[in-house]
Amino acid sequence: MKPTVFPSLEATLLPAQPLHLAIGIFDGVHLGHRAVVEAALQSARRCGGVAGVLTFHPHPSVLFQPKTPARLIMELPTKIRLLQRLGVDAVITHPFTPEFARIRAEEFLPWLKERLPGLAAIYVGQNWRFGAGRSGAVALLVAEGRRLGISVFSAPPVNFDGEAISSTRIRALLEAGDVTAAGALLGYEYYAEGPVISGRRLGRTLNFPTLNLAWAPDLRPRYGVYVARVAGPKSGAAVPAVANYGLRPTVEQATEPRLEAHVLGACPFNQGDVIKVEWLRFLRPEMKFGGLDELQAQIARDAADARRQFSLP
Repeated sequence: MKPTVFPSLEATLLPAQPLHLAIGIFDGVHLGHRAVVEAALQSARRCGGVAGVLTFHPHPSVLFQPKTPARLIMELPTKIRLLQRLGVDAVITHPFTPEFARIRAEEFLPWLKERLPGLAAIYVGQNWRFGAGRSGAVALLVAEGRRLGISVFSAPPVNFDGEAISSTRIRALLEAGDVTAAGALLGYEYYAEGPVISGRRLGRTLNFPTLNLAWAPDLRPRYGVYVARVAGPKSGAAVPAVANYGLRPTVEQATEPRLEAHVLGACPFNQGDVIKVEWLRFLRPEMKFGGLDELQAQIARDAADARRQFSLP
């Protein structure tokens, strides 16, 4: 079946085959998340069932910590696209409301089964918690599942450098600028995606024209300069680049950060194109220079550093 997205459990309509459902927030769809989703996918394929993902929006912290909610690695549409690319048949994005949060842990699985009658198995991370006050753990799921005829599978954490991969860990790496390590935990290069918009054209004046990206992430990576790659839907392979993300203190008093990418060679992109900027390595923090000449000289050094990484002349 073609991957389908449902906005809530109440609006979900699935085929009659047994449903194998992965459950979680899945912010970033990192390697640990993928272990859970792929377990559901493989089991569904073995028995001719449907592979689904149940995730929630907004993040629970918006309800429980409204003054300091978790800053998300990616927006919901991006998360849905990545989940679909794993090969699942359906993604359900159920609203995380106060009413949902009040469901008692022992009531959760019967409540879920009522809305998904074909539910045959669920797949979660080993440490997943659920129910009012996060009081439910995997052991309760297993017990309730046995009573309802639903199999329960829990995936152990996926470790990297001796520590469990988590969205929290990846957020900290991005805020520190360590996009290389973040990419290793995600299982793909951290990226920004959006249309190319017009800028002040200062880069052309400095002989380093840039692509300005319309991109406003919830979680802001560290301001600075990065080795990057840029790709577009019609451009084929990604092209080497150097990117700057920040407030541009040398040239303006900006209050909102902007992502700009300078392609190291012929640029195949134009204004209005939707492009993807992959962040490969942190080069240096954003800084304020004494003037445009100093800025231009530093950009030249940044571009040379990036060229060396790509073994470009």
